[in-house]
Amino acid sequence: SFGMTAGTVLPLISGVPVYFYPSPLHYRIVPELIYGSNATIIFGTDTFLAGYARTAHPYDFRSVRYCFAGAEPVKAATRTTYMEKFGLRILEGYGVTEAAPVIAINTPMYNKSGSVGKIMPGMEYRLDPVPGVDEGGRLFVRGPNVMAGYLRAENPGVIEPVKDGWHDTGDVVTVDDAGFISIRGRAKRFAKIGGEMISLAAVEALAGELWKGSPAAVATVPDARKGEKLILITEASGATRADFLAFAKAHGAMDLMVPAEVRVVPKVPVLGSGKLDFAGVTRMVRGEEELKVKAA
Repeated sequence: SFGMTAGTVLPLISGVPVYFYPSPLHYRIVPELIYGSNATIIFGTDTFLAGYARTAHPYDFRSVRYCFAGAEPVKAATRTTYMEKFGLRILEGYGVTEAAPVIAINTPMYNKSGSVGKIMPGMEYRLDPVPGVDEGGRLFVRGPNVMAGYLRAENPGVIEPVKDGWHDTGDVVTVDDAGFISIRGRAKRFAKIGGEMISLAAVEALAGELWKGSPAAVATVPDARKGEKLILITEASGATRADFLAFAKAHGAMDLMVPAEVRVVPKVPVLGSGKLDFAGVTRMVRGEEELKVKAA
């Protein structure tokens, strides 16, 4: 929906020329196209922006005034690279398809690094408590941009409305006193280990800082002693659990955030959008666990 609204409808009604390119994965070609078209606004994900930064000449982005990112958390290393190499501040936003899709955005005037900005004008939000999560809550949103409801394949032509206009994003967030929203993770992407709720996204963020430039993802598997355990997969050659443990301790992370295992894999599953394929990650990890059990 972002491609439709921000990438197509908004430029049409505003008279802004748009350059479409079929694949954001062509990291060498896209910066050249930005240079050649004198683009002033670019959209991307952390994965794509980091890829462009590795190949782009600093002058390739000379015309860019605004760089917007969403779909996945923007790493501190990516922000630093864009500021130092291109003189650009990445403006991170957040949205869901059901909200057409933007919910919050950082702006040049109101920007907080590490947050996804303030909620859009005309929208309301509420945070519902999540058991085991002390800070923040599950985000519900309501506003003129929120869908009327879902159309289900099993009930054609009938709209299943959202309750009282409130859409459950499924995300656990915090909101500071100034109104900036920070995403803690998907409600479904929390593991209960030893009675504590652990954000898988927070573990992945630590791995991203430790092994910069190497994709990493976490999945859970059942554990007889603690209920669940974390398995981290990464493309970083030579990555070990000992390295992660030392890094986590140095950065004040709790011991429960340290994965039970760190596995180096040839390729971490990703979607066409560049986001991690969490279902694929889970299948990979649990498939390996099943093979271990059979071998034993």
